[in-house]
Amino acid sequence: MKYSNSNSAVLLRGGKDYFEKLIAIIQTAKKHIFLQTYIYEEDQTGELIAKTLQAAADRNVLVYIIVDGYASQSLSNSFKEKFVKAGVHLKFFEPIFKSTHFYFGRRMHQKVVIADSNRALVGGINISNKYNDMPNKSAWLDFAVYLEGDIAIELCDNFWKTWKGNLNDEVKNICSPLETQQPFDLDKKCDVRMRVNDWVASKNQISRTYFEMLRKSKKEITILCSYFIPGKLMRNEMLKAVKRGVNIKIITAGNSDVQLAKNAERWLYDWMLRNKIELYEYQKNILHGKIAVSDEEWITIGSYNINNISAYASLELNVDIKNHAFATKTKDVLENIIQKECVKITSQHHMKTKNILIQFWRWISYQFIRIIFILCTFYFKQSH
Repeated sequence: MKYSNSNSAVLLRGGKDYFEKLIAIIQTAKKHIFLQTYIYEEDQTGELIAKTLQAAADRNVLVYIIVDGYASQSLSNSFKEKFVKAGVHLKFFEPIFKSTHFYFGRRMHQKVVIADSNRALVGGINISNKYNDMPNKSAWLDFAVYLEGDIAIELCDNFWKTWKGNLNDEVKNICSPLETQQPFDLDKKCDVRMRVNDWVASKNQISRTYFEMLRKSKKEITILCSYFIPGKLMRNEMLKAVKRGVNIKIITAGNSDVQLAKNAERWLYDWMLRNKIELYEYQKNILHGKIAVSDEEWITIGSYNINNISAYASLELNVDIKNHAFATKTKDVLENIIQKECVKITSQHHMKTKNILIQFWRWISYQFIRIIFILCTFYFKQSH
């Protein structure tokens, strides 16, 4: 997929900054708002965004929402009915098979907002209090990028392919921008491309982005990832990059919301430390972001985690951004997190956290995630 070059980009850390920008985008939309999210929770943040979306629909803005059929299943009928009454179109991304007791199929893990086909938000942030700054409780660490320009048209097209299954004249009309974009200053102009992973549809563009970063990087790569469990092919490319002299830094969660994934990550710590990969654990809160920067030249950001679940069992969406100033700023943000909010994991530090039983459990966790989640994404459904 080619880059479009008439775009601008602003990095947003999750929490207050993100949700203020999301609300501003919704409130100023004139034609349409399209929102995709994995988790939509019926809490204070969910209610606030719902009211903002309903107000947009009241002023005749087209509002369409896609949420994942598993992760957002707890939304009450009354909450959904408020959307319907306001004229908001709500759809659940459904599995291959389901019944009252089970759910079998892919996850729709993308987090994207498009307004008027000229503005967009792409990142890893769900609609939930966990991702917002609440009284006496800060948001989980996550990131998104605010985009203006031609990339929003491509994101709009992708939304409609998910909603309707194809792209027709009606969709093209909906995804045409409201007005011609004004030229961007050269220092703010970014090359941006949309990247999608959907194994069932034979799309592995985000996986290829990470391979491309590892193969082409000359100096350094910094990766922040909430569930960092690279497969064998990815580890081989990491090892080749290190042998070329590339400095690789990995920022992982110190405390994770998915302990099984954290155990699996820590099983790979010995391999990373043995191969001179710098390793850091974020300490202040739960880490949920997914972002990487290479050589202060380009970044990738979105919903994709480096593990087999994102590679094979989920619909994921990232954007790649090439712009030296933007990539440098992103690297500085990640470096500040490393210096002020992380603990460096050394071989000595890691040795203190393990014994034979702990390592065995970490190995079991790794094997479960690596194999079982690929073969069968099977979850017992919870009652509403």
